[in-house]
Order: sequence, then structure tokens, then C-alpha cells
Amino acid sequence: MNKKITAPIRKEDVAGLHAGDYVYISGTIYSARDAAHKRMFEAMEKGEELPIDLTDNVIYYLGPTPAKPGQVIGSAGPTTASRMDKYTPKILDRGLNGMIGKGKRSKEVIDSIVKNKAVYFAAVGGAGALLSKCIKKSEVIAYDDLGTEAIRKMEVEDFPVIVVIDSEGNNLYETAVDAFKATC
Repeated sequence: MNKKITAPIRKEDVAGLHAGDYVYISGTIYSARDAAHKRMFEAMEKGEELPIDLTDNVIYYLGPTPAKPGQVIGSAGPTTASRMDKYTPKILDRGLNGMIGKGKRSKEVIDSIVKNKAVYFAAVGGAGALLSKCIKKSEVIAYDDLGTEAIRKMEVEDFPVIVVIDSEGNNLYETAVDAFKATC
């Protein structure tokens, strides 16, 4: 099913999303990859403030290429999500409602998604140049020294994703394999 949502996303919106849904996100999302997650995790461990309020927000696992003249952002394809898995449960506990990446998640992350009633979306890997066209504004707001791994605040319009793991723990990567095996 195709759905349109506005980010930040509320728990009520997350509850209406199901594994396999095609979703178009408009609004504000943030980018953060491995190094930014590590810094946020370390800040939380020390009881320090984070550079962004995670409540109801969506983080896109993204390290864009440099923008060409006249572009808002360079190629903006997803990063493999499992690289953030060791930090994700603690970040979800701080109110994050959505993540965008590619690839499978650990059992601990899936359990944390269910516990926190969050959602994991996949963006199509290899389509970074096309995805970048949905990003209308981008500004580095934290950890500038990390270069492409800095945290960016981005305004997106009809950013296409697929719900992979919904707030009930339904996992498209598992159900799709089962459905395929049933046809063989």
C-alpha cells in the first residue's frame, strides 16, 4: 500500500505503517552514520546533551557525496544499517521513531523497534542520485569535523522508502523470503 507521511512522525503515524508498505516522506529528517552515532552514544553515556532532539524524529543512515554546483546535496544513497546496530537500542530509547537505511537489523534492534514502537524503512541502494532529488534543503548542524558523516538536517519531499520492520516486529526481509519459497 502507498502512504504519505510527514516527518517528524508521531507514534500514531508509526502504528499505521506495516511491513511492505511503500511510503513517501515529506518534512524534516536527519542524516547520521557510524561516526555520528558513536558520538551521540558516547554523549548519552556521559549524560551530555545531544545535538538534536531525537523525539519523533527520523534518522537517515547517509553519508552524501559532495554537492555539485547548483545542487542541494550530492548522491544520497543509504548506508548499511547494521553498522549502527550497536548504538540503535539506546538511541531508540531516547524517542527516535524512524530509521532509513538498507539491509538487515540485529535481533536486539528488532526487539528495540517493537519495545519503542518505532519503524525501520529501507531506501533503494544504488539510487542515490535519484534520492537526492527529493532532498530540498540540507545543512550540517553537528559534528562538522566528520565531513560526510556529520549530522545534517534535511527537508525532504516525497522521499520514497519501504517499511521493512514495522512497530509490531513484522519483517519484510523474512516474510518476502517465506512468500517466495511458497511459490517454488
